[in-house]
Amino acid sequence: MGLYILRLIVLAVCTWAGAVIGLTQGSIVSGIIGAAVALVAGVGLCILERYLRAVPLWSYLYGLAGLMVGILAGALGNQVVGKLPIQKPEITQPLALLLYIVGAYFGIVLGLWKGPEFRAGDEEALGVGTGPASSPKILDTSVIIDGRIADICETGFLEGPLIVPQFVLKELQHIAGSPDSIKRNRGRRGLDILQRIQKNVDMTVRIVDHDFPKIREVDTKLVALGKALKGKVLTNDFNLNKVAELQGVPVLNVNQLANAVKPVVLPGEVMNVHIMKEGKEYGQGVAYLDDGTMVVVDNAKRYVGKHIDVIVTSVLQTTAGRMIFTRLREEHEREASIEGR
Repeated sequence: MGLYILRLIVLAVCTWAGAVIGLTQGSIVSGIIGAAVALVAGVGLCILERYLRAVPLWSYLYGLAGLMVGILAGALGNQVVGKLPIQKPEITQPLALLLYIVGAYFGIVLGLWKGPEFRAGDEEALGVGTGPASSPKILDTSVIIDGRIADICETGFLEGPLIVPQFVLKELQHIAGSPDSIKRNRGRRGLDILQRIQKNVDMTVRIVDHDFPKIREVDTKLVALGKALKGKVLTNDFNLNKVAELQGVPVLNVNQLANAVKPVVLPGEVMNVHIMKEGKEYGQGVAYLDDGTMVVVDNAKRYVGKHIDVIVTSVLQTTAGRMIFTRLREEHEREASIEGR
């Protein structure tokens, strides 16, 4: 609200200064034109300010420092105006006030929103480096409970500091204290995984106090924190993935990584699988690879509970994962021998 009041004050002062300067030309029309031009210029300044400011919530000490710099800039501007050939008080006084207002306005705005970017101490406190590889990775609750993030950290493929917000830690603690045994076990597993990651000497883990009191949902807070720290959200939550992407926050999805590193299977390859159950279609059998990939085998219903050799016929990649379609090797060889005759 304070920023909107500040904008209104700037617009009012711009309009008044433009009208006063216009009236000095000797007609009411000139005053109206001057006020309109100055108002348009003020609106342009406000629009420019919206593009200059960023999202994070920082200390108002930066705003105070910006105000001092803005006033100094206004004073320097008045020094330049004092050397102009036009020295009529009815022109120079409104112009001097306008310079002070504009300087103070931009000083406060840039101090509030851009000041922290020039303070290396803030970046050091968060363990934030430079470059895309060292950008902070913000962990959400689901990816911590999932546990695979600890294995990824141990491989050394993940660089940059890992950020654990306090609100995520509180959610983990809340789940760990749940009366539901399943939720309680999941929460405790998440805390154990977090402790395991912290013990990794090659990773920097920071627990930060940044919070957004006006935002209730944890997912929305994670997106806001991603914008504030210019970092990436680490998750395996499909909905959070989509929301973050829509708001321009980069996402690292563990499920997408898992799909990307699965072994490539090509049609015609031979596999040995264990048929676990019947498939949806008549006569089908279903097996699973070690990474959880579903293998559908035609005419394998009679082999449930047994290991058999199959030939890959096709591979289907879906949003839920990958499915491999196969047929019995013996059937394939039988048909091949018949065609060879």
